[in-house]
Amino acid sequence: MLLMRESYEETAVRTLAEPVQVAAGSIGSISVLRGQLLRITAQGDGAVASLFGFSLADPAVWLSVHHTRVFSNSYLLGSGMRLVNNRRRPMMVLGKDSVKRHDLLLPASTTAFLAERGYPGEGCLDALRGELARLGMVVPKLPDPINLFMHVKLTREGEILPETNLTQAGDSITCRVVMDMQFIVSACNTGIEGNDRPAPLLLSVAENLHDFNAE
Repeated sequence: MLLMRESYEETAVRTLAEPVQVAAGSIGSISVLRGQLLRITAQGDGAVASLFGFSLADPAVWLSVHHTRVFSNSYLLGSGMRLVNNRRRPMMVLGKDSVKRHDLLLPASTTAFLAERGYPGEGCLDALRGELARLGMVVPKLPDPINLFMHVKLTREGEILPETNLTQAGDSITCRVVMDMQFIVSACNTGIEGNDRPAPLLLSVAENLHDFNAE
């Protein structure tokens, strides 16, 4: 279940970001205000969405996969789970999720890493650096992503094993955002076996769930 919106007074007009199409192999960004919903939709089979988030008020506060694992005592995302920042404060809450397979362990790809493995194109980390520059955002470090829709498993021996990505076009996740945020989402190649076919993504924002149906 999605986190219910807190009651608060707005002193300024709330804006609603237009949907953003992220082409396969590229990166996109979208601003989401506190209380709004963020939906990320796969527009092709096998999609992976590498998610980064930064506070609009202070870019030194970012969505932290490491703190999220510790905060939840889990390396798996589940409905109702709070995704927290590097100061251990919630940034968003996972609600609707048609895939239920996401990675909280693997780092973002780099262009050099992809080239070594024989993949063309720009790596996720390099694309993130370029998108931050385009947005005029200066951050103290480039955090690891939450790899939405990526299929991997952790063995009892501690091995991370890639699995065939079964995400289908139309699959999505929806989160309630609890802090004014700038999200950056990469559809670049991960270079991870079984999850190495970039597919386009759609980023959309709404005040309420039923508003997505009107898109």
